[in-house]
Amino acid sequence: MPARLNAAFTALLAAALFGATTPLAKTLLGSLSPFMVAGLFYLGSGVGLAIGILIQRVSRTTDERHNQSRIHVSEVPWLLGAIAAGGIAGPALLMLGLSTTPAATSSLLLNLEGVFTAVVAWVVFRENVDLQIFLGMVAIVAGGVVLSWQPGAAGVSTGALLVVGACVAWAIDNNLTRKVSTNDAMVIACLKGLVAGSVNLGIALLLGAHLPGVGKIAAAMMTGLAGYGISLVLFVVALRNLGTARTGAYFSVAPIFGVALSLILWPELPSVLFWVAAALMALGIWLHIRERHEHPHTHEILDHNHRHRHDEHHQHAHDFAWDSEEPHTHPHHHLPIAHTHAHFPDIHHRHTHR
Repeated sequence: MPARLNAAFTALLAAALFGATTPLAKTLLGSLSPFMVAGLFYLGSGVGLAIGILIQRVSRTTDERHNQSRIHVSEVPWLLGAIAAGGIAGPALLMLGLSTTPAATSSLLLNLEGVFTAVVAWVVFRENVDLQIFLGMVAIVAGGVVLSWQPGAAGVSTGALLVVGACVAWAIDNNLTRKVSTNDAMVIACLKGLVAGSVNLGIALLLGAHLPGVGKIAAAMMTGLAGYGISLVLFVVALRNLGTARTGAYFSVAPIFGVALSLILWPELPSVLFWVAAALMALGIWLHIRERHEHPHTHEILDHNHRHRHDEHHQHAHDFAWDSEEPHTHPHHHLPIAHTHAHFPDIHHRHTHR
């Protein structure tokens, strides 16, 4: 599979897993507090990935353990910020919003995460966003306004605003996570799950909530492992290969999967506004997906460590015995190179544009 399609598939798979989590969370909110659901989801993510990491490291050779990427001290503030925004604030706001907002509406509103992600990447982190990406964002925002507006009311519902707030928190999280995306994606997602899960669960218990039965704990943690854990691992890999704004655009497809599942769980005839909003959001997603970016660019000297193949950007020798296996991980040095090809603002294309 071509690298571009592989990266897009990774982002879409992450979106599918996360999108399906929203209506499943709605089914748990009837008996559990929002913070309890968020806590169990993230703990399930953290614990499940921790087990996976342990199994993975036991099976690695000595050279593989030596060459694996490690989070640098200078990257820790970015990771902590991502955990606070996306692992604590985001899920809490979403769960509170879900308690008063229909699942299908909430699922489509989550399209706004991709928009806010692109805006933060563009305005704050100076990632290139073409006109087509901007027009796609406008379409998705318009869909969100149509979807959350209550006819006859003075404004949008409180529940819808809380879901939008969760999207803002995750947008900040996505941009901060990009700063550490060259590291092991499982480790990043695991740390977020353990910290965010413990904090949310602690808040729930302090507010008087009680742990549910073993069956509900297991269901919530397994849902969290798939929808928050594995999904985040795939999302970090996509960030590494697509950049923040483009990954956010693909991730905007997540609510489509959530809507499909919510309509199965709660059969109902969607309103006209629902379909108008869906059409606007679909237009925005289509504009994002069809964007192509190509121009002459220069790669500066760069040293980093991530999983890679020996493609046009990785032509280097090894200072260790290499068995020719690809992809592989080790610290490597990039020499300056100038060329022209279609690309995304991935970890090798974070250059400025004039």
